[in-house]
Amino acid sequence: MILGTGSDMIDIRRIEKSLQRFGARFENRVFTEGERKKAHSRKKAGEKIVAATYAKRFAAKEACAKALGTGLRSSVFWRDMEVVSTMSGAPAMRLSGGALRKLQSMTPQGMKAAIHVTLTDEYPFAHAQVIISAEAS
Repeated sequence: MILGTGSDMIDIRRIEKSLQRFGARFENRVFTEGERKKAHSRKKAGEKIVAATYAKRFAAKEACAKALGTGLRSSVFWRDMEVVSTMSGAPAMRLSGGALRKLQSMTPQGMKAAIHVTLTDEYPFAHAQVIISAEAS
């Protein structure tokens, strides 16, 4: 059973400008420590790769907020949604705080929520899609 879907596309150059203008202030406001480590581990590949890494995660957070049906309000904040990698390297979403509470409230009794994430980028764009489903527990 699908509980929510969300999709978001962002211009990577917008993230590049935010990183240049606000630097760590922007990074700390929007991204978790794990997401920042992931992006910074790619610095040797160049600033465009770092920006693309952040842009995909930014788009995923926007898509997740849409799938939750809240947007970035109703006690759902940027760092309540974290893009992580599964053991196979596939993207996944870890929720906390208001985002987790919203997920729990929209999941039918006796079911378990699953969040499906896909990320892609082709400079200058990054795209993410999130589908939240409920499965029998």
